[in-house]
Amino acid sequence: MEHRAVAIIPSSNLDASEAFYRRLKFTVVSDYGYYRILEDGRGWHLHLTYAEGWPKNIEDNPFGLYLYAEDVDALADAVRELIIEDGAPHAKPWGTYEFAVSDPSGLLVRIGRPIE
Repeated sequence: MEHRAVAIIPSSNLDASEAFYRRLKFTVVSDYGYYRILEDGRGWHLHLTYAEGWPKNIEDNPFGLYLYAEDVDALADAVRELIIEDGAPHAKPWGTYEFAVSDPSGLLVRIGRPIE
């Protein structure tokens, strides 16, 4: 078995979080009510866990998630009205082509790929 890391994302509204990640092509593969496991079938895996009242203030969520993808533009089209930065996706100084959105709990989600 190869090593991999999976983010466990707290949410006070699992239905809203699941709907957001479905727009990014995730599907639920296991649902335990308070804990849901999502994946995209191409290597992305996320776990959503219920956390009542998380975060107290959405703008205070300090966490982020970076999703590497080949089809950055197609994913941007799926969440176009949620993109934080005008004109994104675009090239960044650190050598990626990316965009960013916030999930319903205020988690920063960047989606991009290295520029070749």
